[in-house]
Amino acid sequence: MNRKSELIFATLLGGALLALPLQAQSASKSSKAMSNSQPASSGTIESWREFRKPSDSDLKKKLSSIQYSVTQHEGTEVPYTGNTWDNHKAGIYVDVISGEPLFSSADKFESGTGWPSFTKPLVASNVKTVSDRSLGVKRTEVRSKYADSHLGHVFNDGPRPTGLRYCMNSAAMRFIPVDRLKAEGYGEYLKLFSAESSSK
Repeated sequence: MNRKSELIFATLLGGALLALPLQAQSASKSSKAMSNSQPASSGTIESWREFRKPSDSDLKKKLSSIQYSVTQHEGTEVPYTGNTWDNHKAGIYVDVISGEPLFSSADKFESGTGWPSFTKPLVASNVKTVSDRSLGVKRTEVRSKYADSHLGHVFNDGPRPTGLRYCMNSAAMRFIPVDRLKAEGYGEYLKLFSAESSSK
């Protein structure tokens, strides 16, 4: 599926979802509220490697409806509604359930799709890909390693240097700004942003 087809599909999907405006608005508000709270686990660098996935009933209680739909049932948030698609702050994106590091703002770019997009993962071993034919076309689904959350899909129409577009759902991730990395146990990633600052 190319970007044009994806946008057409997103528009159709968005229209169907917007037929239930109160539910969509509620889910969007819940997603934004959840994104600023703690994830289902403590999400620190010390804990995510020992992460054990909660039961489905616990996840339903801890996640907003859109987070649960996206991460557990391969849902897709309506484009331009997620809380990080247009986020331009420096920091990292972690799995909303496990806290495992997934992507960096240094690799984020404007894809014009309405979803946060990245050229590569922050920690390649924390993401896995599987074949997805759910829409009748072959796509490559992206999932987190430890929480096994559905994150989105990866396409071959991204910019240099990788040529890839990791098209993710905001609902599957939590953003941690640079000034919170150390406090939340992700201090080892501070060097990425120090290097970025010094190169400007």
